[in-house]
Amino acid sequence: MEIIRDPIWNNIRVDALALELVDTPVFQRLRYVRQLGLTYLVYPGATHTRFEHALGAYHLCRIAIALLRERGIADVSEEECTITTIAALLHDVGHYPFSHALEEIGATHHEEVATALVTTGIVASILRARIGENAPEQIIALIRGQADTPLQGLVSGSLDLDKIEYLKRDAHMCGVAYGEIDVDRLINSMVLVGDPVTGLQTVGVAEKGLSALESLLFAKYQMYRNVYWHHAVRSATAMYKRLVEDACIDGVLKQDQLASFTDEGLLYFLEHRAPSPLLSALRSRHLFKRVVEWPASELDDEFGEWIGNDRPRTRAAEDSLASALGLQSGELLLDYPEKTQMLGLDIPVLRRDATVERLTDRGISGAINLPRLSEELYRSARWLRVFTATRVDASADDIMRTIADS
Repeated sequence: MEIIRDPIWNNIRVDALALELVDTPVFQRLRYVRQLGLTYLVYPGATHTRFEHALGAYHLCRIAIALLRERGIADVSEEECTITTIAALLHDVGHYPFSHALEEIGATHHEEVATALVTTGIVASILRARIGENAPEQIIALIRGQADTPLQGLVSGSLDLDKIEYLKRDAHMCGVAYGEIDVDRLINSMVLVGDPVTGLQTVGVAEKGLSALESLLFAKYQMYRNVYWHHAVRSATAMYKRLVEDACIDGVLKQDQLASFTDEGLLYFLEHRAPSPLLSALRSRHLFKRVVEWPASELDDEFGEWIGNDRPRTRAAEDSLASALGLQSGELLLDYPEKTQMLGLDIPVLRRDATVERLTDRGISGAINLPRLSEELYRSARWLRVFTATRVDASADDIMRTIADS
């Protein structure tokens, strides 16, 4: 057992199998993929990577399983426990340079990319030799949230350890106090319960842990509002998406190449193969400025959702607005972060009377209505924004009509 020192969790104990996987090129690439993409342009300390985050998720998974074992978990084998901890370790190996941004321009989801990396090559060979012939496929099923094991929720779910780890680490590295989560209480409140709908064993939380669950919700909201969806972070992200997409459209770069790059490797490639004013501006931190913005709380439920998932339509709207404002193609960018949930609704709660109740949109008596509050917080944190390369005088009403008609 090796010890890795970590600024968040102090000592991370890594077993021989995990260490062998960490030493593969597939995992080592994560040392050079920043956890928060271009957030370091706003929060200079946010240079931490997917590498240490993955180690942290593995660490929390080992702790959670040890605690569940102390309580006498049933129907979970030693092999399932091993596969679950390794899934936590490998869950981000398919990430693109600068995190999630490229998925918003239509690049294959990082979990799909991870499938080939885990089920073939050196990682698959290690897993088959050390765990079993079907281990790579079982691990991918966990990463994709499709595994038939009670431990699925530790890797992918509303209360997964990935979420707890990144909120704690991101807040620390950004130097903000928004990510304060009662991690110890939350993990100690995790239980395996019978799902009240399916009857199958699944990860839930004991009622005594609801206050810790509230801390998770508030931390996530504050991090989205102040860090992940900070206007300058979203400006840099919009610029990055557009310049990579331009390179792909021009044939300089193929989408199936993207996952092989590191952050700096991709920018170096683009500087030499597809130099552009957009890339130069990003490199020198001359970020596009906000022209106008609207919170989701002021928009109809489905308004503008195409901005996050229909790139041809988005590009056409951007170029139409740019022309109307006397700008060149690529000098105006639309941004509306992809729809997400502040907190999922599929968390079973073990009540003090030993009954199990699912946390739904009705909430639980005697506690904050977390699902309803989650939706309200989400709508206040998410903003539709228009960025331009230079300051322009523009009518917000005219821009809104153009977006609505696009």
